[in-house]
Amino acid sequence: MAHVLPDLPYDYNALEPFISKQIMELHHKKHHQTYVNALNAAEAAYAKASTPKERIALQAVLKFNGGGHINHSLFWKNLAPASSEHKGNGGALKDGPLKSAIITTFGSFENFKKEFNTATLGIQGSGWGWLGLNQITKCLEITTTANQDPLLTHIPIIGVDIWEHAFYLQYLNVKADYLNAIWSVINFEEAEKRYLEAGGNAKL
Repeated sequence: MAHVLPDLPYDYNALEPFISKQIMELHHKKHHQTYVNALNAAEAAYAKASTPKERIALQAVLKFNGGGHINHSLFWKNLAPASSEHKGNGGALKDGPLKSAIITTFGSFENFKKEFNTATLGIQGSGWGWLGLNQITKCLEITTTANQDPLLTHIPIIGVDIWEHAFYLQYLNVKADYLNAIWSVINFEEAEKRYLEAGGNAKL
């Protein structure tokens, strides 16, 4: 069954002023769609491959485009219109299990954001910053992945795209400004849902 581009759970302009309508349209309709198309093509080629060499040759494109599809599908759900703009619940970390775990692990919400942004800014080139749940210790950890590599070492709770297509048209080369702004549109209700499901060993 072919992969399809998921609909956004909000309008393209819903994350303004923190992420512009132009960025969201290009990011979703062009970049994510490209990953979906390439993944479908690669899987079709893999199904037709008749030798191990042919299948091995397709591994890189499957990983890149499959990861791009997985990561972006999560990313859209992890965003929401900003509560600070009276548009939605974005940026609001309410009292609950996720907030308690963040404070226990990182000392405070502000310190968590600082550590997350520092780790994500440290990515050389393109990649993703993650808040993930260690499946062994059941503790929250900040980690990163390169390019479009999906997070396999942890269960993803929050993922932030640090590819230039996610921010350049609005923030130019100032990644720090983009990372500071994106916390205003992070959907912590979705993140808490994922955190609770992960505690029950649900597959994400």
